[in-house]
Amino acid sequence: MKPRGFTLLEVIVASSIMAIAVVGLLAAISTSMRGASRLTEYDRASLVAQRKMDELLANPLLRPGARLEGALDKAQSGGLNGGWAAHTSIFEAPPQAAPGTPYLMRIGLQVWWQRGEQRRTFDIEAFRRDILRRGDVPEAPAP
Repeated sequence: MKPRGFTLLEVIVASSIMAIAVVGLLAAISTSMRGASRLTEYDRASLVAQRKMDELLANPLLRPGARLEGALDKAQSGGLNGGWAAHTSIFEAPPQAAPGTPYLMRIGLQVWWQRGEQRRTFDIEAFRRDILRRGDVPEAPAP
């Protein structure tokens, strides 16, 4: 006569192996979800930064030496709690440049947001050609 079915020991061993596999899978999924969340935040910040940089590049009143900052619009940033700061400088200009001389303006932009207790940042920069006006003092070019 042949025994049918599994012994209690076989069932316990099989259940233990299955439990270890499930716990490992759940830990991997949890890590993946945290990584995806962090990447989503950086993606949103990069989109906000690009939108803000486009606004700055299109602003004809923006002059060298300007420092601007503001809060992130939660509707546009997907609920991120943070802000942005921009600064402009003369990147390249001829020596002894006078009003009416073309130059290259550097615009640096930093978008920041809070993730728990940690402050995260995303930096971009762009360049724009412009004409020196009276009151624009050429600085030494950035290294």
